[in-house]
Amino acid sequence: MLEPLSVGSCRRAARRVSVAAAFVGLTIVAGPAAAQAPETAPEDLQVMTLEEVVQRALLVNPQMAQAEGSVRSAEATRLSARGSYLPTINASSNASRASTNRFNPQTNTTVTGSSNSYSAALNASLDVWNGGRRGAEINDAGAALEAARATAQQRRFDVVLSAKVAFYDVLRRAELMRVSEARIRRARESLAAAERRLQVGTATRSDVLRSQLELNDARQAELTERTNWTVATYALGRVVGVEDRVGAESGDAIAARALALSDEELRGLVLETSPAVVAAGANLRSARAGVGVARSQYFPTLRATSNLNWFNQEFAFDGGTSSWNMGLAVSLPVFNGFQRESAATRARVAADVAEFEVRDARRAARVDLERLLGSVRLAEERLELTAEAVEVAREDLRVQDERYRLGASTILDLITSQLNLAQAETDEIAARYDYQIARAELEALVGREL
Repeated sequence: MLEPLSVGSCRRAARRVSVAAAFVGLTIVAGPAAAQAPETAPEDLQVMTLEEVVQRALLVNPQMAQAEGSVRSAEATRLSARGSYLPTINASSNASRASTNRFNPQTNTTVTGSSNSYSAALNASLDVWNGGRRGAEINDAGAALEAARATAQQRRFDVVLSAKVAFYDVLRRAELMRVSEARIRRARESLAAAERRLQVGTATRSDVLRSQLELNDARQAELTERTNWTVATYALGRVVGVEDRVGAESGDAIAARALALSDEELRGLVLETSPAVVAAGANLRSARAGVGVARSQYFPTLRATSNLNWFNQEFAFDGGTSSWNMGLAVSLPVFNGFQRESAATRARVAADVAEFEVRDARRAARVDLERLLGSVRLAEERLELTAEAVEVAREDLRVQDERYRLGASTILDLITSQLNLAQAETDEIAARYDYQIARAELEALVGREL
Protein backbone atom coordinates (compact mmCIF):
# COMPACT_ATOMS: atom_id res chain seq x y z
CA MET A 1 0.00 0.00 0.00
CA LEU A 2 1.40 3.40 -1.00
CA GLU A 3 2.30 5.89 1.69
CA PRO A 4 0.67 9.32 1.50
CA LEU A 5 2.90 12.12 0.23
CA SER A 6 3.82 14.93 2.59
CA VAL A 7 3.12 18.56 1.79
CA GLY A 8 6.86 19.27 1.37
CA SER A 9 7.40 16.43 -1.05
CA CYS A 10 4.43 17.55 -3.12
CA ARG A 11 5.83 21.07 -3.32
CA ARG A 12 9.30 19.80 -4.34
CA ALA A 13 7.75 17.62 -7.06
CA ALA A 14 5.71 20.56 -8.29
CA ARG A 15 8.82 22.74 -8.48
CA ARG A 16 10.62 20.03 -10.53
CA VAL A 17 7.71 19.82 -12.94
CA SER A 18 7.60 23.62 -13.25
CA VAL A 19 11.33 23.85 -13.95
CA ALA A 20 11.13 21.02 -16.50
CA ALA A 21 8.14 22.66 -18.15
CA ALA A 22 10.00 25.95 -18.33
CA PHE A 23 13.02 24.32 -19.93
CA VAL A 24 10.91 22.35 -22.42
CA GLY A 25 8.86 25.43 -23.24
CA LEU A 26 12.00 27.44 -23.85
CA THR A 27 13.34 24.72 -26.13
CA ILE A 28 10.13 24.45 -28.13
CA VAL A 29 9.76 28.22 -28.55
CA ALA A 30 13.40 29.04 -29.25
CA GLY A 31 14.22 25.90 -31.19
CA PRO A 32 12.64 26.74 -34.60
CA ALA A 33 13.87 30.31 -34.43
CA ALA A 34 17.41 29.38 -33.48
CA ALA A 35 17.73 26.37 -35.79
CA GLN A 36 19.07 27.33 -39.19
CA ALA A 37 18.07 25.03 -42.02
CA PRO A 38 21.03 24.20 -44.28
CA GLU A 39 20.98 25.63 -47.75
CA THR A 40 19.22 23.44 -50.31
CA ALA A 41 20.92 25.09 -53.27
CA PRO A 42 24.17 27.01 -53.73
CA GLU A 43 23.90 30.62 -54.82
CA ASP A 44 25.67 30.03 -58.15
CA LEU A 45 23.33 27.21 -59.18
CA GLN A 46 21.61 27.92 -62.49
CA VAL A 47 17.85 27.80 -62.01
CA MET A 48 15.31 27.31 -64.81
CA THR A 49 11.54 27.36 -65.04
CA LEU A 50 9.55 24.50 -66.53
CA GLU A 51 9.05 26.36 -69.82
CA GLU A 52 12.78 27.00 -70.14
CA VAL A 53 13.59 23.37 -69.41
CA VAL A 54 11.15 22.13 -72.07
CA GLN A 55 12.44 24.54 -74.72
CA ARG A 56 16.08 23.67 -74.06
CA ALA A 57 15.34 19.95 -74.03
CA LEU A 58 13.67 20.14 -77.44
CA LEU A 59 16.73 21.93 -78.84
CA VAL A 60 19.45 19.63 -77.52
CA ASN A 61 17.81 16.19 -77.42
CA PRO A 62 19.52 13.89 -79.98
CA GLN A 63 16.41 11.78 -80.53
CA MET A 64 14.45 14.92 -81.39
CA ALA A 65 17.16 15.93 -83.86
CA GLN A 66 17.00 12.47 -85.41
CA ALA A 67 13.21 12.66 -85.75
CA GLU A 68 13.41 16.07 -87.42
CA GLY A 69 16.11 14.73 -89.74
CA SER A 70 13.80 11.87 -90.70
CA VAL A 71 11.14 14.42 -91.64
CA ARG A 72 13.57 16.29 -93.89
CA SER A 73 14.66 13.03 -95.51
CA ALA A 74 11.02 12.08 -96.13
CA GLU A 75 10.38 15.48 -97.73
CA ALA A 76 13.36 14.95 -100.04
CA THR A 77 12.05 11.50 -100.97
CA ARG A 78 8.64 12.92 -101.83
CA LEU A 79 10.26 15.63 -103.96
CA SER A 80 12.24 12.96 -105.80
CA ALA A 81 9.06 10.94 -106.39
CA ARG A 82 7.30 13.98 -107.87
CA GLY A 83 10.33 14.62 -110.07
CA SER A 84 9.74 11.30 -111.85
CA TYR A 85 7.00 13.03 -113.89
CA LEU A 86 9.63 15.35 -115.36
CA PRO A 87 12.14 14.38 -118.06
CA THR A 88 15.72 13.54 -117.23
CA ILE A 89 18.14 15.85 -119.08
CA ASN A 90 21.90 15.32 -119.41
CA ALA A 91 24.41 17.62 -121.11
CA SER A 92 27.92 16.55 -122.11
CA SER A 93 30.87 17.94 -124.07
CA ASN A 94 34.23 16.66 -125.26
CA ALA A 95 37.43 18.13 -126.68
CA SER A 96 40.32 16.01 -127.92
CA ARG A 97 43.63 16.39 -129.76
CA ALA A 98 45.20 13.32 -131.39
CA SER A 99 48.62 12.79 -133.00
CA THR A 100 48.71 12.03 -136.76
CA ASN A 101 52.44 11.26 -137.22
CA ARG A 102 53.18 9.25 -140.42
CA PHE A 103 56.21 8.05 -142.40
CA ASN A 104 56.82 9.60 -145.84
CA PRO A 105 58.60 6.93 -147.96
CA GLN A 106 59.50 9.44 -150.64
CA THR A 107 61.59 11.55 -148.31
CA ASN A 108 62.30 8.84 -145.72
CA THR A 109 61.12 11.23 -143.02
CA THR A 110 58.42 11.28 -140.38
CA VAL A 111 55.74 13.87 -140.94
CA THR A 112 54.33 15.35 -137.69
CA GLY A 113 50.71 16.44 -137.44
CA SER A 114 47.60 16.37 -135.27
CA SER A 115 43.84 16.34 -135.53
CA ASN A 116 41.38 18.13 -133.26
CA SER A 117 37.76 17.34 -132.46
CA TYR A 118 35.11 19.13 -130.40
CA SER A 119 31.67 17.78 -129.62
CA ALA A 120 28.62 18.47 -127.45
CA ALA A 121 25.47 16.52 -126.76
CA LEU A 122 22.14 17.04 -125.02
CA ASN A 123 20.12 13.95 -124.08
CA ALA A 124 16.62 13.76 -122.60
CA SER A 125 14.40 10.86 -121.57
CA LEU A 126 10.98 10.51 -119.99
CA ASP A 127 8.97 7.54 -118.82
CA VAL A 128 5.64 8.11 -120.52
CA TRP A 129 4.02 5.24 -118.67
CA ASN A 130 5.49 2.72 -116.23
CA GLY A 131 2.54 0.70 -115.02
CA GLY A 132 1.42 3.19 -112.36
CA ARG A 133 4.69 2.99 -110.45
CA ARG A 134 5.16 6.76 -110.24
CA GLY A 135 1.75 7.36 -108.68
CA ALA A 136 2.30 4.55 -106.21
CA GLU A 137 5.74 5.91 -105.30
CA ILE A 138 4.28 9.38 -104.71
CA ASN A 139 1.58 7.93 -102.47
CA ASP A 140 4.24 5.91 -100.65
CA ALA A 141 6.44 8.99 -100.17
CA GLY A 142 3.50 11.08 -98.95
CA ALA A 143 2.48 8.44 -96.43
CA ALA A 144 6.08 8.05 -95.28
CA LEU A 145 6.31 11.82 -94.76
CA GLU A 146 3.11 11.79 -92.73
CA ALA A 147 4.47 8.92 -90.64
CA ALA A 148 7.75 10.77 -90.09
CA ARG A 149 5.88 13.87 -88.94
CA ALA A 150 3.71 11.84 -86.60
CA THR A 151 6.77 10.09 -85.22
CA ALA A 152 8.48 13.45 -84.72
CA GLN A 153 5.41 14.70 -82.89
CA GLN A 154 5.41 11.61 -80.71
CA ARG A 155 9.12 12.08 -80.05
CA ARG A 156 8.48 15.71 -79.15
CA PHE A 157 5.97 14.78 -76.46
CA ASP A 158 8.30 12.05 -75.21
CA VAL A 159 11.07 14.63 -74.84
CA VAL A 160 8.69 17.04 -73.11
CA LEU A 161 7.63 14.24 -70.76
CA SER A 162 11.21 13.31 -69.89
CA ALA A 163 12.04 17.00 -69.33
CA LYS A 164 9.07 17.43 -67.01
CA VAL A 165 9.95 14.26 -65.09
CA ALA A 166 13.52 15.52 -64.57
CA PHE A 167 12.24 18.98 -63.58
CA TYR A 168 9.72 17.59 -61.10
CA ASP A 169 12.31 15.20 -59.68
CA VAL A 170 14.52 18.15 -58.71
CA LEU A 171 11.60 19.88 -57.00
CA ARG A 172 10.53 16.67 -55.30
CA ARG A 173 14.03 16.01 -53.96
CA ALA A 174 14.35 19.59 -52.74
CA GLU A 175 11.08 19.33 -50.81
CA LEU A 176 12.03 15.94 -49.37
CA MET A 177 15.29 17.48 -48.27
CA ARG A 178 13.40 20.21 -46.44
CA VAL A 179 11.23 17.56 -44.79
CA SER A 180 14.40 15.82 -43.61
CA GLU A 181 15.77 19.11 -42.29
CA ALA A 182 12.53 19.72 -40.36
CA ARG A 183 12.80 16.19 -38.98
CA ILE A 184 16.33 16.96 -37.75
CA ARG A 185 15.10 20.15 -36.10
CA ARG A 186 12.28 18.33 -34.32
CA ALA A 187 14.66 15.56 -33.24
CA ARG A 188 17.02 18.14 -31.75
CA GLU A 189 14.14 19.72 -29.88
CA SER A 190 13.10 16.35 -28.50
CA LEU A 191 16.65 15.55 -27.47
CA ALA A 192 16.99 18.90 -25.71
CA ALA A 193 13.66 18.39 -23.95
CA ALA A 194 14.65 14.89 -22.84
CA GLU A 195 17.98 16.13 -21.51
CA ARG A 196 16.27 18.95 -19.57
CA ARG A 197 13.79 16.54 -18.05
CA LEU A 198 16.58 14.12 -17.18
CA GLN A 199 18.39 16.88 -15.33
CA VAL A 200 15.35 17.61 -13.16
CA GLY A 201 14.56 13.92 -12.67
CA THR A 202 11.31 13.68 -14.66
CA ALA A 203 12.76 11.54 -17.47
CA THR A 204 15.03 8.53 -17.79
CA ARG A 205 18.27 7.95 -19.62
CA SER A 206 16.32 5.87 -22.13
CA ASP A 207 14.43 9.02 -23.25
CA VAL A 208 17.71 10.71 -24.12
CA LEU A 209 19.05 7.64 -25.93
CA ARG A 210 15.89 7.23 -27.99
CA SER A 211 15.97 10.90 -28.91
CA GLN A 212 19.61 10.61 -29.91
CA LEU A 213 18.80 7.57 -32.07
CA GLU A 214 16.01 9.47 -33.82
CA LEU A 215 18.39 12.39 -34.45
CA ASN A 216 20.93 10.06 -36.03
CA ASP A 217 18.27 8.50 -38.26
CA ALA A 218 17.07 11.96 -39.28
CA ARG A 219 20.61 13.01 -40.22
CA GLN A 220 21.08 9.89 -42.34
CA ALA A 221 17.78 10.54 -44.11
CA GLU A 222 18.82 14.15 -44.79
CA LEU A 223 22.17 13.04 -46.24
CA THR A 224 20.38 10.55 -48.49
CA GLU A 225 17.91 13.16 -49.75
CA ARG A 226 20.70 15.70 -50.31
CA THR A 227 22.60 13.16 -52.42
CA ASN A 228 19.45 12.34 -54.40
CA TRP A 229 18.84 16.06 -54.98
CA THR A 230 22.39 16.57 -56.24
CA VAL A 231 22.04 13.66 -58.67
CA ALA A 232 18.68 15.03 -59.84
CA THR A 233 20.20 18.46 -60.59
CA TYR A 234 22.91 16.85 -62.71
CA ALA A 235 20.27 14.80 -64.53
CA LEU A 236 18.30 17.97 -65.25
CA GLY A 237 21.48 19.61 -66.54
CA ARG A 238 21.92 16.77 -69.00
CA VAL A 239 18.34 17.14 -70.21
CA VAL A 240 18.85 20.85 -70.99
CA GLY A 241 22.34 20.37 -72.44
CA VAL A 242 24.36 21.84 -69.55
CA GLU A 243 27.46 20.11 -68.22
CA ASP A 244 26.70 21.13 -64.65
CA ARG A 245 23.90 21.10 -62.14
CA VAL A 246 20.64 22.90 -62.89
CA GLY A 247 18.00 23.81 -60.34
CA ALA A 248 14.25 24.04 -60.81
CA GLU A 249 12.05 27.06 -60.12
CA SER A 250 8.59 25.84 -59.26
CA GLY A 251 6.37 28.90 -59.74
CA ASP A 252 2.95 27.65 -60.87
CA ALA A 253 4.41 24.47 -62.39
CA ILE A 254 3.09 22.23 -59.61
CA ALA A 255 -0.34 23.79 -59.19
CA ALA A 256 -3.17 21.29 -59.69
CA ARG A 257 -5.69 22.30 -62.34
CA ALA A 258 -8.62 20.66 -64.07
CA LEU A 259 -8.19 18.94 -67.43
CA ALA A 260 -9.25 20.98 -70.45
CA LEU A 261 -11.35 18.09 -71.84
CA SER A 262 -13.79 15.64 -70.34
CA ASP A 263 -13.13 11.91 -70.22
CA GLU A 264 -15.46 11.23 -73.16
CA GLU A 265 -13.79 13.93 -75.25
CA LEU A 266 -10.39 12.44 -74.48
CA ARG A 267 -11.59 8.96 -75.47
CA GLY A 268 -12.67 10.25 -78.87
CA LEU A 269 -9.60 12.42 -79.30
CA VAL A 270 -6.99 9.80 -78.47
CA LEU A 271 -8.01 7.63 -81.45
CA GLU A 272 -7.62 10.58 -83.82
CA THR A 273 -4.70 12.66 -82.61
CA SER A 274 -2.55 10.23 -80.64
CA PRO A 275 0.89 10.34 -82.30
CA ALA A 276 1.25 6.57 -82.02
CA VAL A 277 -2.10 5.94 -83.75
CA VAL A 278 -1.40 8.55 -86.44
CA ALA A 279 2.03 7.09 -87.15
CA ALA A 280 0.62 3.56 -87.38
CA GLY A 281 -2.06 4.72 -89.85
CA ALA A 282 0.53 6.49 -92.01
CA ASN A 283 2.70 3.38 -92.02
CA LEU A 284 -0.30 1.36 -93.22
CA ARG A 285 -0.90 3.74 -96.12
CA SER A 286 2.79 3.59 -97.00
CA ALA A 287 2.71 -0.21 -96.97
CA ARG A 288 -0.36 -0.29 -99.22
CA ALA A 289 1.35 2.08 -101.63
CA GLY A 290 4.32 -0.29 -101.63
CA VAL A 291 2.01 -3.02 -102.90
CA GLY A 292 1.18 -0.81 -105.90
CA VAL A 293 4.88 -0.20 -106.54
CA ALA A 294 5.55 -3.95 -106.53
CA ARG A 295 2.65 -4.68 -108.89
CA SER A 296 3.83 -2.09 -111.41
CA GLN A 297 6.70 -4.43 -112.32
CA TYR A 298 4.20 -6.66 -114.15
CA PHE A 299 3.38 -3.90 -116.67
CA PRO A 300 5.48 -2.62 -119.59
CA THR A 301 7.41 0.65 -119.46
CA LEU A 302 7.06 3.19 -122.26
CA ARG A 303 10.03 5.56 -122.51
CA ALA A 304 10.59 8.51 -124.86
CA THR A 305 14.16 9.63 -125.65
CA SER A 306 15.74 12.43 -127.68
CA ASN A 307 19.34 13.37 -128.50
CA LEU A 308 20.99 16.46 -130.00
CA ASN A 309 24.66 16.13 -131.05
CA TRP A 310 27.18 18.64 -132.46
CA PHE A 311 30.69 17.96 -133.83
CA ASN A 312 33.45 20.21 -135.13
CA GLN A 313 37.17 19.84 -135.84
CA GLU A 314 37.79 23.54 -135.21
CA PHE A 315 37.56 25.37 -131.89
CA ALA A 316 34.66 27.51 -133.07
CA PHE A 317 30.91 27.51 -132.75
CA ASP A 318 30.30 28.21 -136.43
CA GLY A 319 30.50 25.37 -138.84
CA GLY A 320 30.65 21.78 -137.72
CA THR A 321 27.96 19.19 -138.08
CA SER A 322 24.92 18.48 -135.93
CA SER A 323 22.43 15.66 -135.67
CA TRP A 324 19.39 14.78 -133.66
CA ASN A 325 17.11 11.84 -133.09
CA MET A 326 13.95 10.94 -131.17
CA GLY A 327 12.76 7.52 -130.10
CA LEU A 328 10.05 5.68 -128.25
CA ALA A 329 10.92 2.39 -126.57
CA VAL A 330 8.78 -0.21 -124.84
CA SER A 331 10.23 -2.74 -122.40
CA LEU A 332 8.65 -5.55 -120.43
CA PRO A 333 10.53 -7.90 -118.11
CA VAL A 334 9.12 -11.26 -119.16
CA PHE A 335 10.96 -13.23 -116.51
CA ASN A 336 13.44 -12.05 -113.88
CA GLY A 337 13.93 -15.07 -111.65
CA PHE A 338 10.71 -14.53 -109.63
CA GLN A 339 11.99 -11.22 -108.29
CA ARG A 340 8.67 -9.54 -109.07
CA GLU A 341 6.73 -12.24 -107.25
CA SER A 342 9.04 -11.99 -104.24
CA ALA A 343 8.71 -8.20 -104.10
CA ALA A 344 4.91 -8.38 -104.40
CA THR A 345 4.70 -10.97 -101.60
CA ARG A 346 6.90 -8.90 -99.27
CA ALA A 347 4.80 -5.82 -99.96
CA ARG A 348 1.53 -7.63 -99.19
CA VAL A 349 2.98 -9.08 -95.99
CA ALA A 350 4.14 -5.60 -94.90
CA ALA A 351 0.65 -4.21 -95.58
CA ASP A 352 -1.02 -7.00 -93.58
CA VAL A 353 1.34 -6.47 -90.65
CA ALA A 354 0.78 -2.70 -90.77
CA GLU A 355 -2.97 -3.23 -90.62
CA PHE A 356 -2.64 -5.33 -87.48
CA GLU A 357 -0.33 -2.69 -86.00
CA VAL A 358 -2.96 0.00 -86.56
CA ARG A 359 -5.59 -2.01 -84.74
CA ASP A 360 -3.22 -2.78 -81.90
CA ALA A 361 -2.15 0.87 -81.66
CA ARG A 362 -5.77 1.96 -81.27
CA ARG A 363 -6.40 -0.64 -78.57
CA ALA A 364 -3.15 0.26 -76.79
CA ALA A 365 -4.04 3.96 -76.89
CA ARG A 366 -7.42 3.23 -75.34
CA VAL A 367 -5.87 1.10 -72.59
CA ASP A 368 -3.20 3.72 -71.87
CA LEU A 369 -5.84 6.44 -71.76
CA GLU A 370 -7.91 4.62 -69.17
CA ARG A 371 -4.79 3.84 -67.14
CA LEU A 372 -3.59 7.44 -67.16
CA LEU A 373 -7.04 8.85 -66.47
CA GLY A 374 -7.21 6.54 -63.47
CA SER A 375 -3.75 7.71 -62.37
CA VAL A 376 -4.76 11.36 -62.65
CA ARG A 377 -8.02 10.83 -60.73
CA LEU A 378 -6.24 8.80 -58.07
CA ALA A 379 -3.55 11.45 -57.73
CA GLU A 380 -6.25 14.13 -57.35
CA GLU A 381 -7.84 12.17 -54.51
CA ARG A 382 -4.45 11.59 -52.89
CA LEU A 383 -3.77 15.33 -52.97
CA GLU A 384 -6.73 15.96 -50.69
CA LEU A 385 -6.14 12.93 -48.48
CA THR A 386 -2.44 13.56 -47.94
CA ALA A 387 -3.02 17.26 -47.23
CA GLU A 388 -5.57 16.26 -44.58
CA ALA A 389 -3.14 13.67 -43.19
CA VAL A 390 -0.45 16.33 -42.79
CA GLU A 391 -2.82 18.54 -40.80
CA VAL A 392 -3.83 15.62 -38.59
CA ALA A 393 -0.18 14.64 -38.03
CA ARG A 394 0.77 18.21 -37.11
CA GLU A 395 -2.04 18.45 -34.62
CA ASP A 396 -1.12 15.08 -33.15
CA LEU A 397 2.50 16.20 -32.75
CA ARG A 398 1.37 19.41 -31.06
CA VAL A 399 -0.71 17.39 -28.59
CA GLN A 400 2.14 14.97 -27.91
CA ASP A 401 4.54 17.88 -27.37
CA GLU A 402 2.20 19.26 -24.75
CA ARG A 403 1.60 15.87 -23.15
CA TYR A 404 5.32 15.16 -22.96
CA ARG A 405 5.93 18.59 -21.50
CA LEU A 406 3.44 17.80 -18.76
CA GLY A 407 4.83 14.29 -18.25
CA ALA A 408 1.61 12.62 -19.47
CA SER A 409 3.25 10.67 -22.35
CA THR A 410 6.55 8.98 -23.11
CA ILE A 411 9.35 9.94 -25.45
CA LEU A 412 8.35 7.00 -27.63
CA ASP A 413 4.92 8.57 -28.20
CA LEU A 414 6.55 11.87 -29.12
CA ILE A 415 9.04 10.28 -31.56
CA THR A 416 6.22 8.25 -33.13
CA SER A 417 4.24 11.43 -33.76
CA GLN A 418 7.30 13.09 -35.28
CA LEU A 419 7.85 10.14 -37.63
CA ASN A 420 4.17 10.15 -38.56
CA LEU A 421 4.39 13.83 -39.51
CA ALA A 422 7.52 13.27 -41.59
CA GLN A 423 5.84 10.36 -43.41
CA ALA A 424 2.67 12.38 -43.99
CA GLU A 425 4.68 15.26 -45.48
CA THR A 426 6.58 12.80 -47.68
CA ASP A 427 3.33 11.25 -48.89
CA GLU A 428 1.93 14.70 -49.68
CA ILE A 429 4.99 15.57 -51.77
CA ALA A 430 4.79 12.24 -53.61
CA ALA A 431 1.08 12.77 -54.36
CA ARG A 432 1.70 16.26 -55.69
CA TYR A 433 4.39 15.24 -58.15
CA ASP A 434 2.76 11.94 -59.08
CA TYR A 435 -0.20 14.03 -60.21
CA GLN A 436 1.99 16.24 -62.39
CA ILE A 437 3.78 13.26 -63.97
CA ALA A 438 0.50 11.43 -64.65
CA ARG A 439 -0.85 14.57 -66.30
CA ALA A 440 2.29 14.91 -68.45
CA GLU A 441 2.01 11.25 -69.52
CA LEU A 442 -1.62 11.85 -70.50
CA GLU A 443 -0.61 14.84 -72.63
CA ALA A 444 2.09 12.75 -74.33
CA LEU A 445 -0.47 10.07 -75.14
CA VAL A 446 -3.13 12.43 -76.52
CA GLY A 447 -0.63 14.59 -78.38
CA ARG A 448 -1.69 17.99 -77.09
CA GLU A 449 -1.51 20.19 -74.01
CA LEU A 450 -4.28 19.67 -71.49
